[in-house]
Amino acid sequence: MRGTSFIFGPIKAEEAAAPAVAAAAEFPPAEIEEFKESFGLFDRVGDSQVGYNQVADIMSALGMNPTNKAVVAILGNPSADDMANKRVTFEAFLPMLKQVDEMPKGTYDDYVEGLRVFDKEGNGTVMGAELRIVLSTLGEKMSEVEIDSLMTGQEDENGSVHYENPTSLGLRSTRHMG
Repeated sequence: MRGTSFIFGPIKAEEAAAPAVAAAAEFPPAEIEEFKESFGLFDRVGDSQVGYNQVADIMSALGMNPTNKAVVAILGNPSADDMANKRVTFEAFLPMLKQVDEMPKGTYDDYVEGLRVFDKEGNGTVMGAELRIVLSTLGEKMSEVEIDSLMTGQEDENGSVHYENPTSLGLRSTRHMG
């Protein structure tokens, strides 16, 4: 199997597969099977490929949660047309997943510091309604479904979220967030 590089000419199959092989070597086999299974769930055509516009969703489903900006950069800054029409194989996806896995991740303390900005009373709480607005309007905007999923069971009887509690919002102080 041979490919063509528009810059460098023909690409040998083993050269094209090298990034996937290197990425595969860094993930345990059981994890790769899980990734492959999840990837397959997004293949709506049955050609063992997924659309560029699905890559971020697959990564999120696998718990990676990269920003849309990071995914677009990993995909090579494709045009809107390419995002809608281009497709990627699992072998090409795996090195992308490895890139996301190696990205710096925020720590618990980073999240607490970010939420402290919204703590008007300095008591370790933020208003759930305000947090919902921030999550839906600033930065990488979350959908209502994502916000509801995150916020379920987090607000106390006064509508406040206790963000300094490590279990609040699913955070753990001993892990890096991602």
